[in-house]
Amino acid sequence: METYTVKVEESRPASGERPSAGPVYRCIYAKDGLLDPPSGIESPWEFFCGSVKLYPQNQMLGRREVNDGQVGQYVWQTYEEVYNKAIKIGSAIRGLGVNPGDRCGIYGVNCPEWVTAMEACVSQGICYVPLYDTLGRNLVEFIINHAEISIVFVQENKMQSMLTCLLRCVAHLKTIVSFGKVADEQKQEAERIGVSCFSWEEFLLSGNVNCRLPQVCKDDTCTIMYTSGTTGDPKGVILTNRAVITQVINTEQLILETDKAVTEEDTYFSFLPLAHIFDQIIENYCIYKGASIGYWQGDVRYLMEDLQQLKPTLFCGVPRVFDRIYTGVKQKISSGGVLSRKLFEIAYEHKLNNLKRGVRQDMASPFFDRLVFNKIKQVLGGRVRMMLSGAAPLPKHVEEFLRVTSCSVLIQGYGLTESCAGCFTSVANVFSMVGTVGIPVMTIEARLESVPDMGYDALSPTARGEICLRGKTLFSGYYKRADLTDEVFVAGWFHTGDIGELQPDGAMKIIDRKKNIFKLSQGEYVAVENIESAYAQCSLITSIWVYGNSFESFLVGVAVPEKQALENWAAANDLTGNFVELCKHPKSRKYILEELNNTGRRLQLRGFEMLKAIHLEPFLFDMERDLITPTFKLKRPQLLKYYKERIDELYQEAKEKKV
Repeated sequence: METYTVKVEESRPASGERPSAGPVYRCIYAKDGLLDPPSGIESPWEFFCGSVKLYPQNQMLGRREVNDGQVGQYVWQTYEEVYNKAIKIGSAIRGLGVNPGDRCGIYGVNCPEWVTAMEACVSQGICYVPLYDTLGRNLVEFIINHAEISIVFVQENKMQSMLTCLLRCVAHLKTIVSFGKVADEQKQEAERIGVSCFSWEEFLLSGNVNCRLPQVCKDDTCTIMYTSGTTGDPKGVILTNRAVITQVINTEQLILETDKAVTEEDTYFSFLPLAHIFDQIIENYCIYKGASIGYWQGDVRYLMEDLQQLKPTLFCGVPRVFDRIYTGVKQKISSGGVLSRKLFEIAYEHKLNNLKRGVRQDMASPFFDRLVFNKIKQVLGGRVRMMLSGAAPLPKHVEEFLRVTSCSVLIQGYGLTESCAGCFTSVANVFSMVGTVGIPVMTIEARLESVPDMGYDALSPTARGEICLRGKTLFSGYYKRADLTDEVFVAGWFHTGDIGELQPDGAMKIIDRKKNIFKLSQGEYVAVENIESAYAQCSLITSIWVYGNSFESFLVGVAVPEKQALENWAAANDLTGNFVELCKHPKSRKYILEELNNTGRRLQLRGFEMLKAIHLEPFLFDMERDLITPTFKLKRPQLLKYYKERIDELYQEAKEKKV
């Protein structure tokens, strides 16, 4: 089997108390050295300026027109129009005394104003800081105060939410600019607290299109992105201009090596949050290439309608979105006639076999693409030629299905905010990489480090261990948290906390998480110890283990009931049997599941942290079964192995209830 990585350093023995590490790898496209940022480009602003010169009248940013509550076609701003607005907005920000290196917040869903504000900041060397409220308003407050943000651009329908927390942010925050209009009472409320408040058009008029731009350099901070989902306060990931521009060039080079590069003729559908680095890098890349970016309405109910209207050529999604597409298509196929189902099966097997033999996607079966699979292509508007999946593992069967049927190249990647988005990516048209996250990108070196406590050996024939990275697109540290930075950087290597398994072709497969934090299929982080701690406050149980599969969107668990409490409830509800029998009874399981979730709601757990199914275990987790440590900590890999069959049944049971 052909390998797509090269070994650049052999493994080294463990030194001191550090576990042993495997060899250092690069992808074959960087075998002679990691990719450097281009000379003469100091910030992403110069990508934008280059496209303004080359394609001034190209459609750049578009959204659907709304008249009298009716949503119509996409209306567009050209590259030249956006450039002039960004210059004016940047000038207006500087007019408030905000200087290069200061921080500006951007708070809202993806829209043209979001990107215009971002470009305005980059033009002036001002660090932009995305804000988001998925974990509540207190997170917005924390980021504003921690990053010492003096001005925030806010989506119009989030203005009231912003004003609610304003009193707790006024130490630094002095100006709010709405993406749209501002009600008079909102302006007055802000001004009473000493904060200026502007509509988008008002602020735009205060800027100067002929302002002088400051000198910036590659090592200036471009953005600070706060990561959510871990224990404690979110961490501000510092990303320099160098990291961002190098990642954009890396994206271009990888696509050039393996498929057709993006051009000014392409259209990208933007709906993954711009508050996350994945979508920011893709949008910066599209801007660099002069492509068009169309935004969704911000409502998942109309996502497919937006796609049909925009007809994009590029589509980025998370596994949950691709899984919905897969499920919808499979249901339509199942409900079709016998003849159409048989034709689909023949077409599927024919194309799958050609893909496995190494035939390019567009050449694997042009006949069946036109006859059978073109209908599936229409689901995403009919023009998509490249799809990217990130944020969580894409189930292998979904990836295979979409590679065969979508008439599009599908690339799965793996990355972190700390790696400025993708650090591994599968190679277009290499079918053996299905089910993996691919090879290191051209800016990164990677190795595995053994984790003896979890049984992972980086030096075994099938190398497994913690994924460690070094290279050109890593973050510069956590803002104001040198202690946390030192924890994850050891001898120049960034420790991701994810466990990988190296495949024969050099691709990486994510198989576990070193810390007890994982992602669900929709990309949400789950800090499982915090959740277990909340559920443990339910008086009906003595202990609980919560499990989340990264291929699923919800949690299940195994709980040991409090014997007397369950028996008392059973007696009051005319249930008979001993404790073991009561644990198996569906009514007992339903009752305890409801009480656990009531406890979770009372303690303000989020929707995706609620349990969808529970197994009641009559016996305490014990050392005899290797389920706990001598200090009574849960041994999660062993618990999963012990309850694997039951966990699979719980997931199936929860899905059947949902249907």
